[in-house]
Amino acid sequence: MLLHQATAGGPMDTTQVLLTIVVTVLTILLSVIGIQIAFILAEFKKTVEKMNKMLDDAGRVTGGISKSVTGMSGMFEGIKTGLKVVNFFGKKKEKED
Repeated sequence: MLLHQATAGGPMDTTQVLLTIVVTVLTILLSVIGIQIAFILAEFKKTVEKMNKMLDDAGRVTGGISKSVTGMSGMFEGIKTGLKVVNFFGKKKEKED
């Protein structure tokens, strides 16, 4: 009976040791993968922040361009109105002559 208990305890110990080794290796592997995912997400956050800054800058540039175009449009309308006034007075002067 003592012999039977000794042999039954042997394979169980080996199974427990192998199971402990497998669990430890998987835990270490998953921890490393988790750390790598954290690094990847940090880099992704930096990339999104840079893209957001670029889009903000592009918005400012297009806003400045639209203000310039609006200003030029107003300037051309002013010139056009000025020419109409000059033409009006020119025609009035020709009628007097």
